[in-house]
Amino acid sequence: MHGVKKEHLPAKTCPTCQRPFSWRKKWERCWDEIRFCSDACRKGTPRGKARKSPGAPG
Repeated sequence: MHGVKKEHLPAKTCPTCQRPFSWRKKWERCWDEIRFCSDACRKGTPRGKARKSPGAPG
């Protein structure tokens, strides 16, 4: 995929956070198997929705 502009890369939507994410070189051989945008979403704690610690204010 050398020379391809970022806007022309394949993209998927993460089933956990519903955000779009694009193809990465490290996913070249396993793109069909990739489902989540990050390890946090894969574990079920999407970005911005992480649980606060009990002693945290707010």
